Amino acid sequence: MSFTDLFIKRPVVATVVNLIIFIAGYQAIRSINVRQYPRSDLSVVTVTTVYYGADSDLVRGFLTTPLEQSIASADGIDYMESASTPGTSTISVHLKLNYDPNAALAQIQTKVEQVRNQLPPASQLPVLQITSTDNQFASMYLSFFSNDLGRNQITDYLTRVVQPKLSAISGGTKRPDTRGPDLCHADLVEV
Repeated sequence: MSFTDLFIKRPVVATVVNLIIFIAGYQAIRSINVRQYPRSDLSVVTVTTVYYGADSDLVRGFLTTPLEQSIASADGIDYMESASTPGTSTISVHLKLNYDPNAALAQIQTKVEQVRNQLPPASQLPVLQITSTDNQFASMYLSFFSNDLGRNQITDYLTRVVQPKLSAISGGTKRPDTRGPDLCHADLVEV
């Protein structure tokens, strides 16, 4: 007599064992801790330097290139993007996933200060700004449309009625970014 013969001869025992396994599995599923959104911190450090009166080639040669070469040796960098426009150098440093943005900002600041004396004296001090993925996008966008109200009236209504009501919600959006009467909608930006 094998192990499975017991369940063939006694179907009630098979049903009870199956119910015990089902209840144990259901209880295990209910007790598992699951995070809804795993931590995914993607940050970008932007280094902006202004050099009034310089064309884009001059900005590229005297500002962007030395800063890029120095910043590239910092830890935690995934990749860099740069743009040299007349009078302005912008370098965007994309950090590795979940790398500490404050540590990266401190390292990049140190690297920028190392080459500060190599930059033209007429250029402004480089400005560093850190942006997290949570700050780049709003949690929700609301658009408003009306067949009865004009664009100016919609903007007025949003400013006087909707904005105070949304600001009163605890933990909600604090500052609506109204795009004016021409676009006729308001994008809510989380602060």
